[in-house]
Amino acid sequence: MIKVNNIKLEPSETVRFDRRCERVEKELKKALVKKLRISENDIVTFSISKQSVDARKKDEVKVVFSLNVRIKEEAQFLKKNRDKDIIFLSETDLIKSEKTNITNNANNSANDIEKKIVVVGAGPAGLFCALKLAESGLKPVLLERGEDVDARIKTVDNFWQGKPLNPSSNVQFGEGGAGTFSDGKLNTMVKDAGGRMSEVYRTFVRFGADESILYVNKPHLGTDKLTGIVKAIRQRIIELGGEVRFSSQVTDIKLYGESGVKEFRKVTGVILGNGTEIECDTLVLALGHSARDTFEMLASKGIAMEQKPFAMGVRVQHPREYIDRLQYGRFHEYLPAADYKLTYSVPNERSVYSFCMCPGGYVVNASSEDGRLAVNGMSYSGRDSSASNSAIVVQINTSDFPAGDVLSGMRLQRSLEEGAFKTAGGKIPVQTLSEFAATEIKNCNGLDIIKFGNKYFSDNMPVCKGEWAYADLNAFLPEYISGSIIKAFPHFGNMMKGYDSANTLLMGLESRTSSPVRIIRGENMQSINVSGLYPCGEGAGYAGGITSAAMDGLRVAESIMGTVL
Repeated sequence: MIKVNNIKLEPSETVRFDRRCERVEKELKKALVKKLRISENDIVTFSISKQSVDARKKDEVKVVFSLNVRIKEEAQFLKKNRDKDIIFLSETDLIKSEKTNITNNANNSANDIEKKIVVVGAGPAGLFCALKLAESGLKPVLLERGEDVDARIKTVDNFWQGKPLNPSSNVQFGEGGAGTFSDGKLNTMVKDAGGRMSEVYRTFVRFGADESILYVNKPHLGTDKLTGIVKAIRQRIIELGGEVRFSSQVTDIKLYGESGVKEFRKVTGVILGNGTEIECDTLVLALGHSARDTFEMLASKGIAMEQKPFAMGVRVQHPREYIDRLQYGRFHEYLPAADYKLTYSVPNERSVYSFCMCPGGYVVNASSEDGRLAVNGMSYSGRDSSASNSAIVVQINTSDFPAGDVLSGMRLQRSLEEGAFKTAGGKIPVQTLSEFAATEIKNCNGLDIIKFGNKYFSDNMPVCKGEWAYADLNAFLPEYISGSIIKAFPHFGNMMKGYDSANTLLMGLESRTSSPVRIIRGENMQSINVSGLYPCGEGAGYAGGITSAAMDGLRVAESIMGTVL
């Protein structure tokens, strides 16, 4: 097999990438014939290995492919080849690139092992950890404080319609984790030396995701697709002998040696909110970053934890067509909704950057505690709402935390969320950039209308899930956050013309970017002072997003399997 890089197609009315287009495959074959200088009949088969958009020149936007290709007379072709874009792909390379590490042998000797494993949290870390364990023959008990995904969707919709918050089942808690009500982004900066990222992607495909996530740059699933996928994973865990319990919050951990030397304690079980006790000698804490009451319980038990820096800020919304045209020019209507990435950093000042950008999405009320308000971004798989939003967040250091213990960062989050809640009476507070910055932005272009051709955006109205109200974000944001954001906007406007328009909308508070604590673990993946306790995923401080959390779940499962298989 050969790999052919740098195959380029120009988006057009007939060659579209904003939806499925059969013409793309025909055009790729034509491009291959031209690139390889062979006939169509010489091509045995080909598949897409990678797909990305090159929009550096707005008048020459291209979609760039790498293709895995089998052709006739391949050995002879390679002897004559001098094109650096065409390389030999050995079977070993191919297997490595498609490595899945999936074990489907549920009937091996592990069935006879009495290892009692409890996994806490049915987000990506917990689901992938439990699935891996179940497919190796072990039978984990997966506990989730929130509802199953179908019931959870109804509960969240009711909340967005103005009904009371359910602190146990909401945008943060429930089957699928916080990522279920997000954009479902799968891209990550984590290195994949062990092939776990490939395993995560292929597992998603196995349970219902589109195969395009295996090759597109910055793949995403969308909230509407994630719901079916997590249900299918849950069903597979159950089919293999595992157990899944919803509305089952762990409120305490049973430890042997509790009254003795803490360094030699080990897990013996968990206690649920209803008083039920479950014995186990292996406990995976795949918590979300919002499991604050669980962090408090762990701190009271003396579990080794440390403060961790994170980021807070606001959600920024622009009309989707503005972002699309800005990024893709005249090709925008043939391509998916555009994303962007912005950073601003000055020596001796805080870094400000975009985070969790949601093309064609919604700003959602992502609160999980009464009297406190947090927002997030969410998109469906089509990314087809009228607006695009992104978090613009400011680096928060541990030195910013109020004086106190390991949970001081969490208390800072809570304090600001209480202010956000009070500012707009529990609704999402919304403010224009011109009002937020007042006269502070000297370079603000002052546009009230964003104009492209014959299309105008005089009303950049909030596109939200949940009730919203105009309010002053400065009322609850500390100066080191608001001031840093204000300083960053002129620079962002220079990078993306019009980004700092007066009618740009800001919504807050974006406070759940990552966990404010890390549950310390050793090289064996276990807590450094409690045997059998495996901190895992984003809430434990070892991941930042769906893919990295799922990968960490696999890593922990592999460590557990190494002790019993």
